Amino acid sequence: MTHSSSQDGSAPNEKDVGVPGYTAATGHSQQDGAVRSDNWMTRNGLNLESFKKRDYGKGIVELDRTMKPRHLHMIAIGGSIGAGFFVGSGSALSKGGPGSLLLDFLIIGIMMFNVVYALGELSVMYPVSGGFYTYAVRFIDPAWGFAMGWNYVMQWAVVLPLELTVCSLTIGYWDPEGKISVGVWITVFFVLILIVNIFGTLGYAEEEFWSSCIKLGATVVFILIAFVMVLGGGPDNGRYNEYWGARLWHEPGAFNNGFLGFCSVFVTAAFAFSGTELVGLAAAESDNPVAALPGAIKQVFWRITLFYILGLLFVGLLIPYDDPNLLGAADYINVNASPFVLVGKYAGLNGFDSFMNVVILISVLSIGVSAVYGGSRTLTALAQQGYAPKIFTYVDRSGRPLASVGIIIAFGLLAYVNLNSSGPDVFTWLQALSGLAALFTWGSICLAHIRFRNAWKYHGHTLDEIPFQAIFGVYGSYVGLVLIVLVLIAQFYVAIEPLDATSFFQSYLAMPVVIFFWFVGYFWKREGWLRTSQMDVDSGRRELNWDEIRAYREHLAAQPAWKRFYHMLF
Repeated sequence: MTHSSSQDGSAPNEKDVGVPGYTAATGHSQQDGAVRSDNWMTRNGLNLESFKKRDYGKGIVELDRTMKPRHLHMIAIGGSIGAGFFVGSGSALSKGGPGSLLLDFLIIGIMMFNVVYALGELSVMYPVSGGFYTYAVRFIDPAWGFAMGWNYVMQWAVVLPLELTVCSLTIGYWDPEGKISVGVWITVFFVLILIVNIFGTLGYAEEEFWSSCIKLGATVVFILIAFVMVLGGGPDNGRYNEYWGARLWHEPGAFNNGFLGFCSVFVTAAFAFSGTELVGLAAAESDNPVAALPGAIKQVFWRITLFYILGLLFVGLLIPYDDPNLLGAADYINVNASPFVLVGKYAGLNGFDSFMNVVILISVLSIGVSAVYGGSRTLTALAQQGYAPKIFTYVDRSGRPLASVGIIIAFGLLAYVNLNSSGPDVFTWLQALSGLAALFTWGSICLAHIRFRNAWKYHGHTLDEIPFQAIFGVYGSYVGLVLIVLVLIAQFYVAIEPLDATSFFQSYLAMPVVIFFWFVGYFWKREGWLRTSQMDVDSGRRELNWDEIRAYREHLAAQPAWKRFYHMLF
């Protein structure tokens, strides 16, 4: 077998790339100068001209590559930190105790570490909009890829109204008597999300950068304060004015509800990590993903270690799992039940609860913006592959997939059902749709990586031709896939424990939805499981400067062991 042009430096043809006039050195289309306006207002979506359709010729349209390395790094390290971490950890603590909370998040963290590295390897090789959905189509099964694409779109479409509702209820923390209608706050945050999306990719990137900075800064502040509290350095009028230590791990104990409690925390942990995979989607809209994405992927290790694990360790040390406030959550969310807020209250730190509530509000709003970004980009990719109506391929002159963004934002209007008495029932089922959806996406990424490696070897390529490799290779993807299957089994056990059909489907609705989409995809396209020989590993590969890559690898190999280890993590 001959090697592809990425190794010998020859220019790719149009079939390989899918975009006419593709330039190997930069990864941009030569048409960019023709389709991108020189007008600043048009480029940034601030005039009527920007809404007109972009003339991108034949092939698959590329979205604007305006993201910088700093955007990708912050999306990777802080993009998915939201209500699942700050508030959902409270209900998880009450269900399973601090031991289950720590172990479950650690297991999901190990799983995500391998998932993100597998995604990073694939995204550097094939940085296309809709990333992991297209990898499932290409390396697993077109019908399964169809299911994963629509599953991911539905996941984010449902998350948007949920997050809008959470925003309005979070504001209610300062208005306990409900003098201002929830509908007013839903409208305010709906408009804010609209404004961010007017600026397209750059709007999402900048919003994620600054909100991630705030979230990470607040988490660091919490960890430092919690450390002082554990040592007994709290104010005299608070609970932690004497050495606290690990007493709560002894009384009331480290675990609650036995094995069932341990299993029940997994779905909360998975929800808290949802959105981590967005860095792979964002790579398609960065100016140089080969340079920026590997560094961003490595930041996930530090988010898992420093923020999730260390933060939740202190939560388990300072808040008992039988605290009645943890059990007092409202239908959707109750910031009063956030262990991060409770630590400040119990410590006697005036104003800390409001500070954390502002951070929670910013986090939830950030996830709402991410919902529009992730859902719209995946829907556009589905349409480009012929798996969704053609109208969703519409990309305007500022680079926004306008029709896709519009339909996802329209789902946000479902938040207004909260004003009706039946609102809680509707939202329970919406949450059921999004509950396990991310696990199927992550499992598909691991399986696509495993099958890519098999096809890569089958077609005569070597690992040296892969510019960025998953740190544990294909074995890491096997570990990630096995852990995902085990988590799905654990959640199935939790779902059937009440022996009630309604409770089962509210816990496991994502499974029949995915199976439904899989069958629809199969009967629509009549394409099944791909054999290794059928997989195309060369078309659409990003062309690279292999002279520079080899020189860099030789330079790195000559470094001391500690420097190579440092590079592996940073």
